[in-house]
Amino acid sequence: MGTYEMTWDLDSIFHGGSDSNELKEYVRKTERLMDDLEASIRTFTPPKNTDQTEKLNQIVEITQVVSKRLSEFGAFVSCLSAQNVQDRKANMWQSKRSELGARLGNALTEMDQVLVQIDDDVWKSLLNQAPFQAISFVLNERRSLAKDKLEVGKESLINDLGVDGYHAWGQMYDALVAKLSIEMNGEKLSVGQASNQLDDPDRSVRKEAFDKLQETWGEASDLFTETLNHLSGFRLQTYKHRRWENVLKEPLDYNRMSQRTLDAMWETITKYKKHYVPYMKKKAEKLGIERLSFYDVEAPLGEANQKMSFQEGAAFIIQQFRKFSPKMADFAEMAFEKRWIEAEDRPGKQPGGFCTSFPDSGETRIFMTYSGSPSSVATLAHELGHAYHQHVMDELPELNQGYAMNVAETASTFAEMIVADAAVKEAASEAEKLVLLEDKVQRSVAFFMNIHARFLFETRFYEERKQGVVSTERLNELMTEAQQEAYVQTLDEYDPTFWASKLHFHITDVPFYNFPYTFGYLFSMGIYAKAIEVGPAFEEQYIALLQDTGRMTVEDLAKKHLDVDLEKQDFWVHALDLCLSDLESFMDLV
Repeated sequence: MGTYEMTWDLDSIFHGGSDSNELKEYVRKTERLMDDLEASIRTFTPPKNTDQTEKLNQIVEITQVVSKRLSEFGAFVSCLSAQNVQDRKANMWQSKRSELGARLGNALTEMDQVLVQIDDDVWKSLLNQAPFQAISFVLNERRSLAKDKLEVGKESLINDLGVDGYHAWGQMYDALVAKLSIEMNGEKLSVGQASNQLDDPDRSVRKEAFDKLQETWGEASDLFTETLNHLSGFRLQTYKHRRWENVLKEPLDYNRMSQRTLDAMWETITKYKKHYVPYMKKKAEKLGIERLSFYDVEAPLGEANQKMSFQEGAAFIIQQFRKFSPKMADFAEMAFEKRWIEAEDRPGKQPGGFCTSFPDSGETRIFMTYSGSPSSVATLAHELGHAYHQHVMDELPELNQGYAMNVAETASTFAEMIVADAAVKEAASEAEKLVLLEDKVQRSVAFFMNIHARFLFETRFYEERKQGVVSTERLNELMTEAQQEAYVQTLDEYDPTFWASKLHFHITDVPFYNFPYTFGYLFSMGIYAKAIEVGPAFEEQYIALLQDTGRMTVEDLAKKHLDVDLEKQDFWVHALDLCLSDLESFMDLV
């Protein structure tokens, strides 16, 4: 095993970054294919019987090619923007990607409207034919969702206006965040670098970072009030014209998840939160304070003497993956060797982390800022879980690779859990075990409280936004109220500007970029329990589950592979009991 570099290689995708001639030619060819797709759809008429399906098959094939190329292009642009927030040409490419995305959206909207016109009996017979059988779930889903939308001209207009309206507000948010900086100890930091100080063992450092972040976000909050209000306003106007009253309709449809499943999950979590209150009190006691503040929740207990270099972290992850899945370990090793990971701590990078896929190249890229802490190692494992999920999907038809965020978070959390559990078991001392165990409990708190606060805030914000623009002051109030409820009034100080600092509220791909995280965390608990129970034979079962994530609802996925009913609280109770075992171990040890 050689020395792994901490910077990624993007030249293997398109040489030359945002000035790449390869990229320019790739986009030009994609535009020509888009022209072909639009022309084919314009002349597409509903087949009257199953002998008239050649045109539809041609459209499906070219759609998959164009979708794959747009994903490739979009992923590359996202990587350029993330590695250097000052890359203005990357922002221009982002606008081009939005424009092409709107064109594809319009073309598919037009196609969907034709699918709606196909006779139900012909449609059922058609889906049983060889060209369409493998992608029948996705085609049927598109047809069903189209029935809930406006006629094709209006939907196309929404897509077109969204480029410089809806999506532009999300891009404006990114541009504004890129200009923010914070001075600490005589050094100018990006907001991402300053946010990393919130996990510092020294409370005075955390407090200083928190106060300066509050000041910075507060000073810019009027601008973010504009971006959030206009982005959400566009979304709500679209819902109004479609006659969608429930703001959760789009995210639930997107996540292929029922309202009953979502309700069962949050109701069970709310009942279980009482078990975490003594933990919050005990953590405050261990930190030598009366009550935790928002910036203490993720603080490490004790000295962070278990730091791993990037090389050590990589070796540890590969070793632990191999115990559960040799194929996943081999994949992770390849990702390190081929430089698919950007982990260097330097100025100018975006905050946060992500994994993005290049379906045309059959590659992925991971973005993060690696610090060597147990949490950082877990994050790296998390993103590698995302990457492996895409890897096992590569052999499937492009339309079947469109898995939603909630099941995407399942694979990543499963990978993270493998590494976090191993770290606890291999702790060199009780003091180290306590720190690592608390890190696991802390993640449960994040999913059950922090994510719940985001969900509560967004739900209430959208209801108020229906009545008009929501002021900065009211946004701060809504955020604080949501955090107080989600954290069961256990904190001394909250984060009122969290709505401004959290990118997820400003993402335009899909609203409610929150509850899928919690779903994925708890769903992965069930998968992890199954993996331990089954042993080595589980590897192939796990791959089969991942490959089904793009072609069935989460309820059907859970029933088929875990034999559980997600709409009932029993599954969620069992998953939460698994989380409580970590909590009880921590409380016993402390």
